[in-house]
Amino acid sequence: MTDLNRRGILAGAAAGAVALGAAAAAKAAEFGNPNRPLQGAINSSALANADPGPQNPALRDVLPSFANPPATDVGGMQLPWNSFNMAHKRIQDGGWAREVTTKAFPISKDIAGVNMRLGPGGVRELHWHQQAEWAIVTVGGIRITTIDSQGRSEVADVEMGDIWYFPPGLPHSLQGIGANGGEFVIAFDDGASGEFNTLMLSDWLAHTPPDILAQNFGVPADKFRNIPLEQLWIYQGAQAGPLKADQLYAASSLGRPDHPFIFRMGAMKPTLTQPGGEVRIVDSNNFPVSKTVAAALVTLRPGGLREMHWHPDADEWQYFIKGSGRMTVFNTGPVAQTVDFNPGDVGYVQKSLGHYIKNTGTSDLIFLELFKSDHFAEVSLSQWLANTPRQLVKEHLRVDDATLDVIHQLKHRRDVIA
Repeated sequence: MTDLNRRGILAGAAAGAVALGAAAAAKAAEFGNPNRPLQGAINSSALANADPGPQNPALRDVLPSFANPPATDVGGMQLPWNSFNMAHKRIQDGGWAREVTTKAFPISKDIAGVNMRLGPGGVRELHWHQQAEWAIVTVGGIRITTIDSQGRSEVADVEMGDIWYFPPGLPHSLQGIGANGGEFVIAFDDGASGEFNTLMLSDWLAHTPPDILAQNFGVPADKFRNIPLEQLWIYQGAQAGPLKADQLYAASSLGRPDHPFIFRMGAMKPTLTQPGGEVRIVDSNNFPVSKTVAAALVTLRPGGLREMHWHPDADEWQYFIKGSGRMTVFNTGPVAQTVDFNPGDVGYVQKSLGHYIKNTGTSDLIFLELFKSDHFAEVSLSQWLANTPRQLVKEHLRVDDATLDVIHQLKHRRDVIA
């Protein structure tokens, strides 16, 4: 299992180029092309592989690995790909939101995603959830407010690369700040959850008898005659005032919460840096409040590889922020399926299924890995083989002694080469 002090999780781009060269030099029919069953364009004639029927290029070109899969793909599985780019937006005066839940992405049972924008002064009304909320800011800035179960408040401003976490049941609000407001991605620790089934202040007050409101707040009932009769959800509010003033007004006599609800993920020192890229890991070890979501922010340089691995403890939900990449997922059967990713896309890999991610573009590939867990854990294929008796590895891979020597040395190196 992963120990980030002893080994790496990214493969170098240079090593990938060497491997590509070796593959190109071999005959496709002999290497990289399983012959049972015969799959892939390499087994077909150009005429038989033609696709002259009606096409929608805008959709066809989203997943080129579907139109022309590698010959190593086999069988079929639940689609591990979806995209916010195809999700319906709910637009209101102060901003918008769109979501990817099990309704559109059945495989994603552990985590649901919401992409939201709040313009300058735009407010996501006071509300709470039955699920935990983890989020990362991708553009601009957001002011968050919340309290813990002892009534201790936190008011904070978060910017690009910062994250927040609200445990289930803790009330909160969000507001776009600055000249451009902010955009962010939320992950709920339940794939069926979403922004359209939250518990909202406006709904609750509108559906509470006036005399109960009066008794609860200690003011005459007619003071509430102008409460909204429909949910606010997202609305255009006044620009947020000075942060310190809001913090002072909301401060509790009991002091601050035990743990912050925000974390500067983008600004943290990388957990691991290698020639192929870098990774920042945030879980309950360095962000104690985050009990149900662990995260890794991965940057792959052009040609870099997120090495072949799997996660033994939880499914993996991915969000692609920048660049382009390709992933193959391996399952029993055998089943192997390759998919492509671009900004705004979402991926999902079920627990213990083998996979890798390759940067297929000319710029950095940046993406999130999220897990419904309090800790990050993985198993590396390279490390497994490097720590397995030599004869067993030789019998399985049928490689020469020089190759076995290289594989064995991987357990001593941080920059694991796949």
